[in-house]
Amino acid sequence: MFFTYLRRELRRRRKAALVVASGLALGIALVIVVNSVSSGMGKAQDKVLESLYGLGTDMTVTKAAPAQSGDNAQQRPRFNFDAQDSDSDAEQSSDIVMPQGFQTLAASTVTKVGEQNGVSDAVGGLSLQVIKVNGQFTRGQFQQNGDGGRQGGPGGGTGQPQGEVQGGGANFDVNNYSVYGTDVTKLTAGPLTSSKITSGRTFKPTETDAKVVVADSAYAKEKELKVGSTVTIKKVKFKVIGIATADSGDAAANLYIPLKQAQTISDQKNKVTTIYVKATDSQQIGTVKSTIQKNISGTTVTTSADLADTVSGSLSTASDLATSVGKWLSIAVLVAAFLVAGLLTSSAVSRRVREFGTLKALGWRSGRVTRQVVGEAMVNGLLGGALGIALGLAGAYVVTAISPTLEAQLGGGGGGGNGPGGFGGPGRQAAARTLDVALTAPVSATTVAIAVGLAVAGGLIAGAFGGWRASRLRPADALRRVE
Repeated sequence: MFFTYLRRELRRRRKAALVVASGLALGIALVIVVNSVSSGMGKAQDKVLESLYGLGTDMTVTKAAPAQSGDNAQQRPRFNFDAQDSDSDAEQSSDIVMPQGFQTLAASTVTKVGEQNGVSDAVGGLSLQVIKVNGQFTRGQFQQNGDGGRQGGPGGGTGQPQGEVQGGGANFDVNNYSVYGTDVTKLTAGPLTSSKITSGRTFKPTETDAKVVVADSAYAKEKELKVGSTVTIKKVKFKVIGIATADSGDAAANLYIPLKQAQTISDQKNKVTTIYVKATDSQQIGTVKSTIQKNISGTTVTTSADLADTVSGSLSTASDLATSVGKWLSIAVLVAAFLVAGLLTSSAVSRRVREFGTLKALGWRSGRVTRQVVGEAMVNGLLGGALGIALGLAGAYVVTAISPTLEAQLGGGGGGGNGPGGFGGPGRQAAARTLDVALTAPVSATTVAIAVGLAVAGGLIAGAFGGWRASRLRPADALRRVE
């Protein structure tokens, strides 16, 4: 009887049911799209942070480079070239290898950080900048004067040849690239983990002092490097064993070599610039950060939340809109949809006063009438939920299919410890960089569950409005009213 009457009443009031369901559907669809886009923003931001941070890392420990002024100023690069006695022009080459971005820390600090409460693992790395100058001096040609090139000396003797040197000079190229010393015994953290080996292989744990190198794919293409090629850094030859492609499209460094080799060629024995830290509990990252800063003075501890604050550009703007304006708009639309559904249901009850009065006169109790109204509202809510989920999934699919490109600008910092280079990134240039990230809108099971919950809540709210009105009707008063 209940379901028969329910089906008959919904069919008789199709237009009113469709209006209520459509209002709920729009609100639910908007919630799904906003949540999906927000999730896509989070994934895009995580992708950007991976290029700065490396996978498997919760925070980094660094030490800001000293201010470059007075007696503490860092020594400027100096290049020394050998004099050539040969008449032939010989090519000259000189490399300067120096830590980049941060002040170095003792390798023992890595062990000390690893012993702090809440730290699961700590891995050290050395970020280097290589400035290579190579070229040649060209010997000038001596040109004699037109009178034979000699002047008479005292007593009528002949003097020195007279003339001038023409031509000659110097032609040198300057090549600047980054090298990162990696702890090959712990490859689960650090910047190389955000790249995928697309050719060759990665380091072996036994290659702690091997002269091998993994090259970034973009740098390898520029320098025409491939697996088996040779790279010379400060007169030391390294064999290319692998080509790595960064997931974000922007690599942490041009070349990766074993940490011990990086320390040797840069004269930084037992030194590191960055310590990558993995916490035992991701919920306690803030506590671990405070512990490290308290027990290891002079260091800067940076978490992924700190890094997120450095990302600007359209990605940051869109993320702010999705998390603030979008969510508040969703809430406003949902509230409006629920109120409209409740008012329409209550209005429908008012128009059915005579009907409910007749049912009560036939023996229906107030609770049964209320259940009938709530049942109809629940069906409208579930119908609106199904329609809203369909619209929301379609909207999320459209966003993913279009994949609008967002820009993430990472402010440069260099030696000052600000920007990408100053937040754990190994060897980035001081200039700001811009990454292009494709936006997607993944729909999770949680989002769908929220949509179903909202549909049920909408039906209950609408049913509560109508049921309250229906329960207050008295048969005698209802039968006296004429519609």
